[in-house]
Amino acid sequence: MTIYPDVRVNQPHRIALIAFLLGSVMGLFIGLIKFVHLKAFDSYMVALTLFHFLEYYTTAKYNPGQSTEDSFLLSNGVEYLLCHSLAILECFLEYIFLPHWKTDVSSHSHAIIVSLGYAFIVTGQIARTMAMRTAGQSFSHTVKTSRGEGHVLVKNGIYKWLRHPSYFGFFWWAIGTQMIMLNPLSLLLFAAILWKFFHQRIKFEESYLLKFFGRDYYEYKESVPVLIPFIN
Repeated sequence: MTIYPDVRVNQPHRIALIAFLLGSVMGLFIGLIKFVHLKAFDSYMVALTLFHFLEYYTTAKYNPGQSTEDSFLLSNGVEYLLCHSLAILECFLEYIFLPHWKTDVSSHSHAIIVSLGYAFIVTGQIARTMAMRTAGQSFSHTVKTSRGEGHVLVKNGIYKWLRHPSYFGFFWWAIGTQMIMLNPLSLLLFAAILWKFFHQRIKFEESYLLKFFGRDYYEYKESVPVLIPFIN
């Protein structure tokens, strides 16, 4: 049975306003992409707004009982906000002082890095959205420390190949955003902070998953990788 959110808590007018603002920002930067030199920043803003919109949309469609204003993940912690703020600052400072570094489209190495970045963004976004869709009511933006009635061990779909596809998607999506902007400092910062976060979160979450599902989860854990470097 589908569980729907309580509109007294999940106020529709606030949800509509946030979605409108995200869509407006995304539309603005899509429209500007033909007229600006720093096209990578426009692409970054499009990817960022689309990511946050899809967080809510996918939750609302496949796990409506868990959809709230927080499902947009706009309040994703001080570290998340700080990282993206520093990334934007680095992008513009390097564009001002090292314009050739940011706009040299003839550089073979730059072309490879940017192309890989776009591939990571697309792959990461698809993986995360598919994970949320496949898990349905078993998906949560917070770690579950008690097993709910509809909480099952999902091993089908994308979970056949990735043990934590939503984390895989988030990690590589974020790495990709810094690669397309050619932000070396922010790339290292994002990689370090996200690796530490997911390493700790997966360890914590799996301690509960082993309690919930026992040997079934242990065998699944041993046979399906995470595919985030140095996280087993």
